[in-house]
Amino acid sequence: MKAVYLTEHGGLDVLTYGDLPDPVPAAGEVLVRVRACGVNHVDLWLRKGLPFLKVPFPFIPGADIAGEVVAAGPSTETLPPGSRVVLNPGVSCGRCARCLSGHDNLCPHYHLIGEHLPGGYAEFTKAPVANLVPLPPEIPFEIGACLPAAFGTAWNMVFEKAKVEPGEWVLVHAGGSGVGSAAIQFARLAGANVITTAGSDEKVEKAKALGAHYGINYKTHDFLHEVRRITKKRGVDVVIEHIGEDVWEHSLLCLTIGGRLVTCGATSGYLAKTDLRHIFFRNLKILGATTASKGCGFRILQLVSEGKLKPVLDRVLPLREARRAHQLLEQRQQFGKVVLAPDG
Repeated sequence: MKAVYLTEHGGLDVLTYGDLPDPVPAAGEVLVRVRACGVNHVDLWLRKGLPFLKVPFPFIPGADIAGEVVAAGPSTETLPPGSRVVLNPGVSCGRCARCLSGHDNLCPHYHLIGEHLPGGYAEFTKAPVANLVPLPPEIPFEIGACLPAAFGTAWNMVFEKAKVEPGEWVLVHAGGSGVGSAAIQFARLAGANVITTAGSDEKVEKAKALGAHYGINYKTHDFLHEVRRITKKRGVDVVIEHIGEDVWEHSLLCLTIGGRLVTCGATSGYLAKTDLRHIFFRNLKILGATTASKGCGFRILQLVSEGKLKPVLDRVLPLREARRAHQLLEQRQQFGKVVLAPDG
């Protein structure tokens, strides 16, 4: 099969487009023909190398996969061949107390397709049968590939961690990102007053079109000052962020008493400075999040199918242009998801 893979860590040039053996599904696994695969910042970090994560080379990145069932492993019951599916990227043991309680994303044996296991920058991939979510026929593959990581993570942040309530104020950082564009829509569905930040006036307007009530160009305005102005010095109840170091201190100051900050990433750096006096004196909560449990994928696809959520697709590129896709994310030139599609 054709694939984009790594044989070492480094810059854009270590992304190699070439031939690798087709994956062979084991018992309990399914072979999937990849029709579209979203690109995430974790793909960039994986390419550059992470000190705590060792991957076997050659390694195929890509967590956001939409495609068709091809075949199943031995003694495996699954959807019939040709069925359209989205893959939930989280792989868990399925046997522990957390998995059996519906919290498989907290499983101690949790792994991610495209980060710990071979991913979707390829014509074929394999996944546990439990990770298949049927893709309705009215949703194109490239839209399905916008959903798993970004919408799953945003769902976890807004509904499971922050537990946003109607009438609350929510600040969503980076409204042009996959997580940000999804979080805006989830917060709006929850009935919140939504403020978002973005890196250009054009992105601000696009983010407002998704449902944000207010937008802040963080390159031309101090977002802390603007949040205080918009909320009449009250502050927000919730901050949704994945930027890290660059926005951390001011994000905490944006919170009202008893506010919650939920973080799922550290794009600008992970050594954020925290004044603990603000945390205990103002009763703030700091919550970490990764992607949601498997069951949320069904709810998300239902809402997309009903037109209540709008995945944001920036562009589709051929698989062989994975280097270009990574460059777009590194330079923050996209709004929403960049998706790769195998030539076949």
